[in-house]
Amino acid sequence: MNMATSAVSAPSPTGAAHKLSVLVVTNMYPDAENPDFGTFVQEQVEGLRARGVDVDVLIVGGKRRKLSYVGGLIRFRRRMHERRYDVIHAHYVFSGIIARLQWRSPLVVSFHGEPARVVGVLSRMLAPFVDAVTVTSLAHKAQIGRQDACVVPCGVDLNLFAPMPREEARQRLNLPRDNKLVLFAGLVRPEKRVEIIRAAVDLLHHRDESVELVIATRQPHHMMPLYMNACDVLVLASDYEGSPVVIKEAMACNLPIVSTDVGDVALVTGGTEGCYICRQDAGDMAQKIELALARGQRTDGRRAVQSLSTEQTVNSLVHIYEQVSGCNAASHAAPAAPPSSGEAPSGQGGAG
Repeated sequence: MNMATSAVSAPSPTGAAHKLSVLVVTNMYPDAENPDFGTFVQEQVEGLRARGVDVDVLIVGGKRRKLSYVGGLIRFRRRMHERRYDVIHAHYVFSGIIARLQWRSPLVVSFHGEPARVVGVLSRMLAPFVDAVTVTSLAHKAQIGRQDACVVPCGVDLNLFAPMPREEARQRLNLPRDNKLVLFAGLVRPEKRVEIIRAAVDLLHHRDESVELVIATRQPHHMMPLYMNACDVLVLASDYEGSPVVIKEAMACNLPIVSTDVGDVALVTGGTEGCYICRQDAGDMAQKIELALARGQRTDGRRAVQSLSTEQTVNSLVHIYEQVSGCNAASHAAPAAPPSSGEAPSGQGGAG
């Protein structure tokens, strides 16, 4: 798939009833080469369509070539001449800048915990000029500087991510039956600091040769629950995050977690026995991994993320769309709940 110019369209709506029409503009979306890239956006799109919203997806830019945003801009302007949408919903700041080059349709921008520096500055500059903003946490809301920004979690598919027998998962993945498996799940990018995770696991491996690191990257999304259930602990060492969906996916599978204090990880995992916050150094991370492995059991994390489902995210987005457009969505589910302007207590919510 060409990340700069590709579009993914919903089936043509049938019948005379009005459907709320939304164009999702994003630089992240799964394709054959990167099946795990932006899966949370795809899940939102599928959830919105299930709610009766007419959604098209325009993929602009991409992680490989910044100049591809130029082609994305041309494609966006062409699409705006072809069709008028009730709402434009952009993910991340560069997609938002492209989407703000039109004023015919109201614009919602989801900022996903972008780092400070240039991207953070651009996010703060863009925020006052859009119709609605979603953010990942109260801290992120303060950074963006928009008081009416809504905290909307990127939810987890609780049907897909669910506990299953460890032995079955290991057999299907051909993983060692009796080893202690430490999981990193996601794209191996510099800010993920996988080298710290490797060093921590190496420290443990010197003392216990059964401790082994499993890196699950560029995997189809439907395979990830197998890794979550096959492994003994998930580890995250990132420099920054917004509201990492991988944490909620691990919680939904009752997988113990060791993570640096980034984004809303402490909020989501807080109070769940078997989940630990560590410093961003191999020694402290190794100690926390050892604690998680020594427990020898799963967590009760799934209970804590029941309110963080994809369905809840979709409900919040539909409510925002209706507010900014003045249109009512053709719904096949319960009426949309208003999004949170604050942050849920530990174990009851987070941000996305």
